[in-house]
Amino acid sequence: MTAPAGNGPSRAVNSPDAAASPAGGRLRYAERLRVPASWWLFAAAMAGSFWYATYHAMPHLGGHLIGLLVAVACGVGLLAYGRLRIVVDGQGLRVGGTTIPTSSVGSVLPLTAAQARALRGPAADATARLFLRPYLSRGVRIEVTDPDDPTPYWYVATRRPEQLSTVLGDASGRTGESA
Repeated sequence: MTAPAGNGPSRAVNSPDAAASPAGGRLRYAERLRVPASWWLFAAAMAGSFWYATYHAMPHLGGHLIGLLVAVACGVGLLAYGRLRIVVDGQGLRVGGTTIPTSSVGSVLPLTAAQARALRGPAADATARLFLRPYLSRGVRIEVTDPDDPTPYWYVATRRPEQLSTVLGDASGRTGESA
């Protein structure tokens, strides 16, 4: 299976390099939430215009150095923001540095754009764990069943909500039940 075409690269779960996760267990799903190309183009345009303005204000080396520093800062910022990774493996669901074991996963619901918008806004629970990316309009709502965890659910933005929901439902022994 190959990675689906779309708003950014994501590794397919059946690919040879996806056989085992770094933390242990069989890798069932992996996705990195990289920023879209349009953000890179916007950052390049902003850094270029900043370089242009500083070069004309300080036409020697200072203008070039400041422009270069702004361009590097934009690139590093976009790379850092796009590093969020979603992984489902034998240990559970990991989003960034946060993990929930599959034994604590309740119902898993892929959301439409309208449902996701409501869950990010007026229907949001203040105690829920939200993994948001403004360039992703869909996501998955994951009920947390651990009685010691006050978090009612996780909202995870993803490019492939149906696939994540299916894989997580299979891993936890539950299917996409409505919340």
